Amino acid sequence: MKKLFLLPILAMFLAFCGSAQAQSVDTSNPDTLIKTVTQQVLDQIKSDKSIQQGDINEITKLVNEKVLPYTDFIRTTRLVMGRSWNSATPEQQKQIVEQFKMLLIRTYSGALAQVRNQTIQYKPFRASLDDTDVVVRSVVMNNGSPVELDYRLYKTAQGWRVYDINVLGAWLIQAYQQQFNEQIQQHGVNGLVQFLTQRNQQLANGKAS
Repeated sequence: MKKLFLLPILAMFLAFCGSAQAQSVDTSNPDTLIKTVTQQVLDQIKSDKSIQQGDINEITKLVNEKVLPYTDFIRTTRLVMGRSWNSATPEQQKQIVEQFKMLLIRTYSGALAQVRNQTIQYKPFRASLDDTDVVVRSVVMNNGSPVELDYRLYKTAQGWRVYDINVLGAWLIQAYQQQFNEQIQQHGVNGLVQFLTQRNQQLANGKAS
C-alpha cells in the first residue's frame, strides 16, 4: 500500500543532474513551493501514458525537468551516510548520489501506474519568519483512505529546498541509514557504490530480490 504513494511525491527528491526547464515556482514560501511543484508533477503523470506504464527514461526526464531546482538530494544522501560521507572521495560521492537516485526511481516507478484520482489535502502550515528548517504536512486521499505525507525543507540563499519526506511515519533518510551504514561497515564506501550499482542492475533486469 505504501508504494502507491511514494511516487510521484517521492520524485521531489530524485533529481540531481541534468538541465532543468521547470515552470516558474515561488521558492520563498515552503508551503506554496510544495503545493505548486507537487501539482505540476501530478498533472504530468496523469496525462503521460509512458510514465504511467513505468518508462524509466520518461520518469527520469520528468524528475530532472520538473523538480531539480527545488530539491537537495546531495544533502539527503549526505545525511543518510552520516560521518561516512566525509570519508568518501568526490567521485565516490557523485556515484553514490546518482546510484541512490536511480535506485529510488527504479524501486517505485511501478507505483506511477496507480496514479489516477488521488487527491492531496494540506494541513495548516505553521512556521515563524526566523525558521530555517520546516515541515509541510499533507494527507493523500485514495478512495477515502488517508495517507500521511510530510516534506522537510531547509532555507538556502536560492530559496527553500526539499531534502526529506515522511510517508506513514517513516522518514526517507532514516529508512536508508541502517542499510547504508551496514554496507559501509562491512565493505567500505566502495562496497556501498557496488551494492547500489548491482541493485540497480538487478532492478533493470526485472529482478525484485
